[in-house]
Amino acid sequence: MGVALGVVNRLEVVKTDVALPAAAQVAGRIGAMSHYVLTINQRDSREVGDMVGDLLRSLRPVGTVVPFQRSFGDEAIGIVPDARSAVDAAMRALRQRRWNVGIGVGSVGPADPERGGSLPDTQVIHDVGGPGLVYARRAVEEAARTGVRVPVAVDGPDADVAEETQAVLRLIGQLVLTRTDAEWAVLDLLVPGVRGQQKPVAAELGITVQAVSKAVQRSFWNEEHACRPAAERLLSLVDAVGLPR
Repeated sequence: MGVALGVVNRLEVVKTDVALPAAAQVAGRIGAMSHYVLTINQRDSREVGDMVGDLLRSLRPVGTVVPFQRSFGDEAIGIVPDARSAVDAAMRALRQRRWNVGIGVGSVGPADPERGGSLPDTQVIHDVGGPGLVYARRAVEEAARTGVRVPVAVDGPDADVAEETQAVLRLIGQLVLTRTDAEWAVLDLLVPGVRGQQKPVAAELGITVQAVSKAVQRSFWNEEHACRPAAERLLSLVDAVGLPR
C-alpha cells in the first residue's frame, strides 16, 4: 500500500514523489469528490473472446455517476454514487464467472483541472482522474492474482477496513458464483424483502411452489441479501480514516 502515486490522468498511474494521501489532497483541491470506482477486466478473453458488451448490458440497471464503459481492451470502468450500487455492480459481474472486480474508494474529479467541470458533466471515463481510480486499479490487480477463488477486491484510504470489506464481499460472492442456471431462473423473478412472491413465480415458470422454495433455500438468496447491508456499511467506511466507527 506504500506505492508513491500521483493523481491519475487519463487512466495512467504516474509514479511521483507524492504519496497517495497527498495525492488525495490534490484531488480535493481540484473539486474532486469521494466515489466508488469499479474496474472490471475479463479473465478468459483468450478462450471465449471479448465479452465486455455482455458485461455492460448486465450493469445497465446500476445507477452511476460516470456510466460503465470500455476503458481499453477487455476492461470496463464505471463510477457509482454509493456503496449499495458498488456492491450490486460487483455481484452482477461476479455472477458471470469471468470477471475480476476491483472496487476503489476515493476522490475522483476532472482529469484536467484547468478545464474545470465536474463529474455530473462527465460521461467519459478518460476525462476522469483521481486517487479513486488508482485504488480501483490496485484492487483489480489483487482480484486477478492466482489463487483468488472469488475475484473481487477492495482498496482505499483505510486499508484495514478495505480488507474487512473485501472478506465479506468474497463470502457473499461465493454464494453468487455457485448458483445454477435453474436457480437463477427463479431468483431473477424475485424482489428482495417482498413476501408472497413464490406462488406467482412458480406460475410464471410452470413449476411448483415447492420447487421455487427449494431454489431459494439452496441458493442462500435470503442470506445474501441479509448480508449485503453489512458489506455496504463497511465499504462506506473505507475512506473514513480516523473517524469514529
